Amino acid sequence: MSADMAKRRRGRRSGGAGADAFERLVDRALATIPPRYRARLGEVAIVIEDWPTDEQLDDNDLDPDDTLYGLYEGVPRTEWAADDAVVANKITLFRGPLEEDFSDPRELAEEVRVTVVHELAHHLGIDDDRLDELGVG
Repeated sequence: MSADMAKRRRGRRSGGAGADAFERLVDRALATIPPRYRARLGEVAIVIEDWPTDEQLDDNDLDPDDTLYGLYEGVPRTEWAADDAVVANKITLFRGPLEEDFSDPRELAEEVRVTVVHELAHHLGIDDDRLDELGVG
């Protein structure tokens, strides 16, 4: 099962923050998650990729020119059962689309935070409709 955070079509190209700077943004975003939920991060690999693959876009019903900022892949905690084998859960953040759409460093930091929270919420079993209701969509 996967859930995605699709945004608008690709926009302008920016110079980007660079891989190390982007990783620091992700670390800061993770640090803002309340401890109650941060404990669940141990169940999820956090991965940074430059761009989503064609397969990831296709699997989430996105066109090649759609933008994907983050992707949760795994089984949400709400669907775990006692007899289920543990499967790898992964949140992937896509640096290229985020940097391309958010050239302002403050806006980029905020969108990274929003994307991290959004994808962690999918791990916790919260769907896009509920995230929209909570104002996190």
